[in-house]
Amino acid sequence: MASVSFGPPADDRDLIDWLRLIRTPNIGPQTFWSLLSRYGSAAEAIENAPSLAARVRGGKPLRLTPEKDAKRERDRVARYGASLVPLGDPAYPTLLAEVDAPPPILTCLGSSAIAGTNTVGIVGARNASAAGRKMATMMAEGLGAQGITIASGLARGIDTQAHHASLASGTIAVMAGGIDHIYPRENESLYRAIAEQGAVITEMPFGAEPVARYFPRRNRLISGMSVAIVVIEAAQRSGSLITARFAAEQGRDVFAVPGSPLDQRARGTNDLIRNGAVLVQSAEDVLEGLDGRFAMPAADLFDHGSVSRQVPEDETAPTEAGYEKVLELLGPSPVALDDLARLSGISISTLSAVILELELAGKAQRHPGGMVSSV
Repeated sequence: MASVSFGPPADDRDLIDWLRLIRTPNIGPQTFWSLLSRYGSAAEAIENAPSLAARVRGGKPLRLTPEKDAKRERDRVARYGASLVPLGDPAYPTLLAEVDAPPPILTCLGSSAIAGTNTVGIVGARNASAAGRKMATMMAEGLGAQGITIASGLARGIDTQAHHASLASGTIAVMAGGIDHIYPRENESLYRAIAEQGAVITEMPFGAEPVARYFPRRNRLISGMSVAIVVIEAAQRSGSLITARFAAEQGRDVFAVPGSPLDQRARGTNDLIRNGAVLVQSAEDVLEGLDGRFAMPAADLFDHGSVSRQVPEDETAPTEAGYEKVLELLGPSPVALDDLARLSGISISTLSAVILELELAGKAQRHPGGMVSSV
């Protein structure tokens, strides 16, 4: 892998090109960065991406987001009082910039600059018990008193309690839809308070409905911008466990509050502990588990206004046989890129190019954690 540096958009024209590229169907963050690594700029990627998609027989033509639509989104965000924060901007959440394939552009209402290296995510059950809600309040207040910002997802239950308890000390609400779609509606007053005193952040386009498939992306942002995740009550197969999985993949610490074996809401947290998460019962336990790392200086991610990303070297052009071999191996269940390389006999660098072109042609889909599936 080679390290390639990308600066933030140089001007409004460049920002519009970034928006056009990331808002194009079939182009997610991983594909966005792959295209920038190949062509050097969003403008060049826009010029060349359609021809890449056309190389795949039977694929769909790549329909790039029109320039007028990107400008309309920029203007709607500004009228709403929010801002577009591209990777490389000093206001971009520091830790999120370090994860694999970070969102190229965030929309922020409030001050995203509070998402520094002293952020901890608190997540848990929507149908939280009274004890769980009390624990979320105590945890958020205790960590906030130590200068720690709390990130969560504005959901009912644990998220709501954590936000309320950290309003004064610093809180970030990460949304699954556009910045203008408050979900759930019952949290509208909380949303507005967070926007005034903290930050509301999303990677989704302005106006996007918070549909089910977007929630894992929201969860990945919560863990990505946090040095650690605390899970308080989570049923098995819950969204909170997805957040914990992302946190582990991103090298974040995972803490879990234990619960009664008789309570279904504690099944997920107890399983996390059994599988290696750190058992915590107070903010002091979390601070002890983090072992003073908040005192460490943040990495300088923005030297000379650029951000480094890892990209494959020595890429070999895909062949028709390569497309067919990979499509034969792909199915609806996501598979790791390393497993695809082993099973197909195709090098990682060439396989990355194959997946890029299959995705642009609407034949493959990337998932968080370096996973790929058929469409």
